[in-house]
Amino acid sequence: MDLHILDHRLRVTCISKSGLQHYTHPLIKLIFLRNRTRCKFFSLTETPENYTVVLDEEGFKELHPSEHVQVEGSTWLPLNVVSNGNASSSSQAVGVTKIAKSVIAPLAEQHVSVFMLSTYQTDFILVREKDLSVVVETLVEEFNIFREEGGESVPVHSQDSCNGLQRNGREVPHATVHPVLIPENHFCVMSLDPDTLPAIATTLIDVLFYSNSPKEGASVDQDMECIKFFSFSLIDGYVSLVMDTDAQRQFPADLLFTSSSGELWRMVRIGGQPLGFDECGIVAQISQPLADSDISAYYISTFSFDHALVPEEDITSVMEMLQTQRKEMSS
Repeated sequence: MDLHILDHRLRVTCISKSGLQHYTHPLIKLIFLRNRTRCKFFSLTETPENYTVVLDEEGFKELHPSEHVQVEGSTWLPLNVVSNGNASSSSQAVGVTKIAKSVIAPLAEQHVSVFMLSTYQTDFILVREKDLSVVVETLVEEFNIFREEGGESVPVHSQDSCNGLQRNGREVPHATVHPVLIPENHFCVMSLDPDTLPAIATTLIDVLFYSNSPKEGASVDQDMECIKFFSFSLIDGYVSLVMDTDAQRQFPADLLFTSSSGELWRMVRIGGQPLGFDECGIVAQISQPLADSDISAYYISTFSFDHALVPEEDITSVMEMLQTQRKEMSS
């Protein structure tokens, strides 16, 4: 398989719900006015706590600094696994569990933090730019690694391997098993022809900016409670949406499309309190046991918590598996 380091330098930001009104104009511009901005990588995810915005340097220029915005200090690079010589952006995502053993677990072992963003089309593994040398040396035996530069794919080779996997200089700590929440919402992973975005503009704006969301700071402390979660991505011309079935019903059915099975997904929300960005192994906590059980999943990291979407028919098995894992780790 091939691993591509994409030609985007990304920032991970967070907009508070109380401050969203100050950013509706730049966000609408980034979503609907592609010809008015040079942004090629944009993702906006609403959770009960806040809005996570992941975007490239051109898009980041649209977000003016204020007390309502938090910016993770690193520059992140997106990695994309390509199999059979075909760019995975041309078909549905392979799922984070397909890369759990070959990418996620090895990076966790080398204390490399990752930020995951699964879309309808593909799965992006975001790593800090400063960790790139460790990433390459960790994965070079498993993958042919290429870096996209000016539209060309340039082979990337390991540097001096004797300096390799100790370069981050940190000992890998014992993995923390974070608590999980499984809300009762049913979710859809969908896509859209970007040329039809104007046709759903009113609905999309209403769902993103004017829906009745929980107030900022509200906690979600009941295992079966529904939560607000909506994700929109426009990356290299491809649109991906993740929404629950209540939100889906507000959109024209003939414009949104999903897989032929039209399957519904349940969410596993990871973290009892905000996770932060420095801890490694959070994605591996979920993706590794799912991969062992051959259960597919989408995975979306946000500024405060992580979220895995698993097929509805597998949710009971996933719950039992995670309960067993937690007992084993705590014993």
